Amino acid sequence: MPTDYSDFEFERRFLVRDLPAVLRDAPSLIVQSYFLSDGGYALRVRAQANGVEAGLDGRSDPRDVLDAHRERIDFSAVTVKGPSAGGTRYEAERQLDPLVGCELVRRGGARVLKTRYAVWLGADGWSVDVFGGANSPLIVAECERSGPVTDLQIPEFCVTEITDDRRFSNESLAVRPFGEWAADYARELAETGPRFRDDFGDNQELDV
Repeated sequence: MPTDYSDFEFERRFLVRDLPAVLRDAPSLIVQSYFLSDGGYALRVRAQANGVEAGLDGRSDPRDVLDAHRERIDFSAVTVKGPSAGGTRYEAERQLDPLVGCELVRRGGARVLKTRYAVWLGADGWSVDVFGGANSPLIVAECERSGPVTDLQIPEFCVTEITDDRRFSNESLAVRPFGEWAADYARELAETGPRFRDDFGDNQELDV
């Protein structure tokens, strides 16, 4: 019997230091609110404006940015997530009316603000998230597939792998922003060096 992967996501995630110019196409402004973030379980509402690049920085307030662009919001959804294990995570999503989604994000939860860039690199589509507000200047790249992400061509701009590092999950960043622990993580990375998982087949470096 075939396996039903419809309610699971498969991805690998990487820390990025500098956003290459080639990735500054197809932006989407995303403001999302986490009404639950506990032990890898999350309940999220997302409001998204495709084609919008807001120029986010550390002073950007998620609710103010949402209010400024609410007329451009063209997608919203509520999503239930389970803990990530080995790059696999339960995720069930239901689309919402954009106006309802905007109001839910505005009225509650812990918010995350980012611009997402979509690009095709090598054999895969990639999403690169540039965070604003309290998570600036964090940049995270992810490759998502309909099945396990194996034998991946990893772009050269990826500094280290953060798949299954719960600190970098969006729901964790909503309640403990990157700005609060960025210096500690920089020291940690300098001590341990970059790491790329070797249990997903062969990793290949991809020049961009």
